[in-house]
Amino acid sequence: MAWQFLKHAVVAYGGSVRSAIDHIKEAFGFDSASTPAQSRVAFTIAVVALAAKMSKADGVSLPIEAEAFKRQFQVPESECGHVRKLYELASRDVAGYEAYAAQIAHILEGQPDIKVSVLECLFHVASADGVLHPDEDRYLAHVAEIFGLSKGEFRCVRRGFVIDADSPYEVLHISPVASDKDIKARYRELVKSHHPDSLVSKGVPPEFLAGAGRRLAAITSAYEAILEERGQRAERALESTP
Repeated sequence: MAWQFLKHAVVAYGGSVRSAIDHIKEAFGFDSASTPAQSRVAFTIAVVALAAKMSKADGVSLPIEAEAFKRQFQVPESECGHVRKLYELASRDVAGYEAYAAQIAHILEGQPDIKVSVLECLFHVASADGVLHPDEDRYLAHVAEIFGLSKGEFRCVRRGFVIDADSPYEVLHISPVASDKDIKARYRELVKSHHPDSLVSKGVPPEFLAGAGRRLAAITSAYEAILEERGQRAERALESTP
């Protein structure tokens, strides 16, 4: 089985998918003889199997997910039979997916950016029906863990496909594309307005301070999550800023 069918991304999915697949293809050397054929075959099989088993993670492997896989990776006619058979066999259960994830992690050792691109492609298939099932979510999180990706890297990819009401950006009421400077300023603003000392000075009754404390904790936790995602360290001194 060749890697050829992963060379052609579908226009319908937009630039993000094309970029992810092009990144995998170019960085891994599938357009040259630099990568041994055995590695290309092993990598291809592992990607197909991971996508297929993920479709079964929520208990039901849907035709729309198989179609999403076919559209995304543009399987050529000469490879359709092989890929379809492998996908059908792998989608019967999720057993053994960890081994395929570990195989990819080994092949892509020291290349975290390509692992992120693989994860992006898996997310496209998982979200084909418009819903990311909790079991699919856990499946992808475990795959990312096996890949050796950080929780921040996983959340960053996930945010491109899922809108969470309790995401750290939603907690701070700020856009995910906001600059580090703007996020820090927003955090300082929220800490100042929700800090118990500040509320007491404004005449807020003591019995309402417990709720404010929980809110402040949530704000601080969200800020730290964003910093972790962006590879920074939280400034804990801000937690006590009145």
